[in-house]
Amino acid sequence: MASRCWRWWGWSAWPRTRLPPAGSTPSFCHHFSTQEKTPQICVVGSGPAGFYTAQHLLKHPQAHVDIYEKQPVPFGLVRFGVAPDHPEVKNVINTFTQTAHSGRCAFWGNVEVGRDVTVPELQEAYHAVVLSYGAEDHRALEIPGEELPGVCSARAFVGWYNGLPENQELEPDLSCDTAVILGQGNVALDVARILLTPPEHLEALLLCQRTDITKAALGVLRQSRVKTVWLVGRRGPLQVAFTIKELREMIQLPGARPILDPVDFLGLQDKIKEVPRPRKRLTELLLRTATEKPGPAEAARQASASRAWGLRFFRSPQQVLPSPDGRRAAGVRLAVTRLEGVDEATRAVPTGDMEDLPCGLVLSSIGYKSRPVDPSVPFDSKLGVIPNVEGRVMDVPGLYCSGWVKRGPTGVIATTMTDSFLTGQMLLQDLKAGLLPSGPRPGYAAIQALLSSRGVRPVSFSDWEKLDAEEVARGQGTGKPREKLVDPQEMLRLLGH
Repeated sequence: MASRCWRWWGWSAWPRTRLPPAGSTPSFCHHFSTQEKTPQICVVGSGPAGFYTAQHLLKHPQAHVDIYEKQPVPFGLVRFGVAPDHPEVKNVINTFTQTAHSGRCAFWGNVEVGRDVTVPELQEAYHAVVLSYGAEDHRALEIPGEELPGVCSARAFVGWYNGLPENQELEPDLSCDTAVILGQGNVALDVARILLTPPEHLEALLLCQRTDITKAALGVLRQSRVKTVWLVGRRGPLQVAFTIKELREMIQLPGARPILDPVDFLGLQDKIKEVPRPRKRLTELLLRTATEKPGPAEAARQASASRAWGLRFFRSPQQVLPSPDGRRAAGVRLAVTRLEGVDEATRAVPTGDMEDLPCGLVLSSIGYKSRPVDPSVPFDSKLGVIPNVEGRVMDVPGLYCSGWVKRGPTGVIATTMTDSFLTGQMLLQDLKAGLLPSGPRPGYAAIQALLSSRGVRPVSFSDWEKLDAEEVARGQGTGKPREKLVDPQEMLRLLGH
């Protein structure tokens, strides 16, 4: 009887060569209390990884999950990263809201882990901690001139038009004729599409309540003089990182025509026979667009287009070129490359040739990057991830990770869902096996006391719903689904904080 109870309580988690800490005694079965049966778990980050992890953890019939978020508002990249003309992608918010409404789940916004509360303090308060805070940074180009005005990360640009508070001071200068985006992924295509969407088309999206782009960004985009956008990649058409859906949208973009060099596609017809079907379909669409003569209707549409976008392959950025007065970006110097290796090992190597591409705006879209959240948490700065095995943080029992901070910034929301469910499954397995701390843990009660002593006022999910109602009300006046609040201080004032 006693040995069974010890296992249940997790004493089996102690190494066999060690006894439980001095002064502690195992509780017996008849001493169970409601609190002692309740696994207290916290998740750091309220984007898709955080909410999907919480959703899986709530499959445990008694588990209580607290979600901490540094912004006053939830949903992470669903709110701040999804293109404002793709409202259907944001429908997952309905699922996340159901999770937050569970009686065993709580959202606490306006709490920055690593600043307002440390990971060790969370570990003291909870049986398990899951880090799901995503990739909050961008990869630097690390080339001369990237600090010049007129150069910014695509991540910051996306944050600017999507209302991310930290990017509201960006003020991008769209008075130039040509923009260059360094990178050929979905984010690069999103940015190119937003830059080239005619103002009247954005207005049409407003009329049918299909965009929540911020008022300030819409005002700047209305005045934009950008007519041409180049998307530059080090490798070739077979290595682009965007998907066919995004490519098709670009090809069909009103008022814009594609510019693709048929030379870049020589010999590709034979190579694509062996590639996986999604890659094959994508490359075939690129190939047709580059080499086939369009039909009369499409030819007429392209001829009347006042804007253009193009893919520049086999080019690697070497320097952002300054204007004659040295005060802003005026172009990008590119090294011409060729491919070496096969399949996944294919890499771009410089040929020695260079070319300059004039532009007035340079957007870097070469990837997102996670940051270390706390000195106590292992972090691989080269890969930008927390070292882990199936979501279990290496050498730190009771600490887990999910999403981009676990596997790197790749995949779509569905990928993150699968990944987060796996982390949740591992945690629940460890809980069942008695590998997590035994006995009661105070959970949010302890953290609330710490935050209160530090002058931090958390934002609850019901607080967020008040902000949500305010955003929707403000949007109704302009025919939008919502007008996002972008100033955290204003949000807190509205809540009486």
